[in-house]
Amino acid sequence: MEYVVQWGLEHRDLSNITAIGVDEIAWRKGHKYLTLVYQIDAGKTCLLWIGKDRTVKTFLGFFRFFGEQRSQALKFICSDMWKPYLKVIEKKAGQAIHILDRFHIVAKLNKAIDEVRADEHRQMKKAGVFPTPVGMNRRVPRG
Repeated sequence: MEYVVQWGLEHRDLSNITAIGVDEIAWRKGHKYLTLVYQIDAGKTCLLWIGKDRTVKTFLGFFRFFGEQRSQALKFICSDMWKPYLKVIEKKAGQAIHILDRFHIVAKLNKAIDEVRADEHRQMKKAGVFPTPVGMNRRVPRG
């Protein structure tokens, strides 16, 4: 494994990278994470960097490694909506279009829909109206 990692580091090409993705992976129980940064340019995807933990300091470490000139050349960055990532991206590569990954967007939308649906149900129950098939409602007499 050490040989393969060493070979990869020696042959890594950091030129012409315009799109990166950042995410974390749990590597141990108890909220132990690694921060991963990938090149996601069309036609070329590869792991660029791994940092220990999921912190602002860790992600800033990627940009120190990557360098200011390459960071300013980035056009696209994909990440989740974790606020520390958002802040670092704005600070270090604010010119890049920031793309939020669809998994987290869909999860947020589903949560919002569930909250609206539950609220509507509570209101209808309180009013004595229960949904029936085909969008028709019936009043249930009180008393």
